[in-house]
Amino acid sequence: MDTENLFFNEHEELEITRRNRPHWKQEGKVHFVTWRLADSLPQVKLRELERDRKAWRARHGDKDVRTLDPSQRREYYRLFHERVERWLDAGAGSCVLRQPIPREEMIVALHYFDGPRYRLGTFAVAGNHVHVLVVPLVGVDLSTITHTWKSYTAKSINKVLGRTGTLWKAESFDHIVRSEASLVKFERYIRAHEAQGAYVEEHVLV
Repeated sequence: MDTENLFFNEHEELEITRRNRPHWKQEGKVHFVTWRLADSLPQVKLRELERDRKAWRARHGDKDVRTLDPSQRREYYRLFHERVERWLDAGAGSCVLRQPIPREEMIVALHYFDGPRYRLGTFAVAGNHVHVLVVPLVGVDLSTITHTWKSYTAKSINKVLGRTGTLWKAESFDHIVRSEASLVKFERYIRAHEAQGAYVEEHVLV
């Protein structure tokens, strides 16, 4: 794989989809992906976050976050994305991924199509959320990869726990990594979760 072509390129085709938030995808690029358990954040916290997010975006013209100038984008991530990360790291919810068997189910799922569908980078499985660096291979959609991970583990983990119902929050967060320096920062961020009790595996992409 051409390691010089692993990062976001504004001159290449870009796919943008939207649910509650926009998702930017480019084939063959490194993506940082996060998803969380459905019970990981209390509804009162989510309502507070959404209220503040709407107010902030109204003040800044309701632009797509990724088209903001760098200083505004940093402010947005500090106020909202980093706030969610702090809540998650505090260990809210059932944190079933702290249990050995559910955690192993998640690890196995991440490795399963490593090679045929994607290159797996460094990842962390924390008690209530997962961070992954991944490079989808050409012709493989990132949404398909994350859906497979979440669908398989929802069934297998619920079976292990003897329960039914929604395991994961439906929407994931994803970000195309823009440079090797940015990749190093994401890898460092993921590795830091080990000190908080997360399972971390390091995989070299560059």
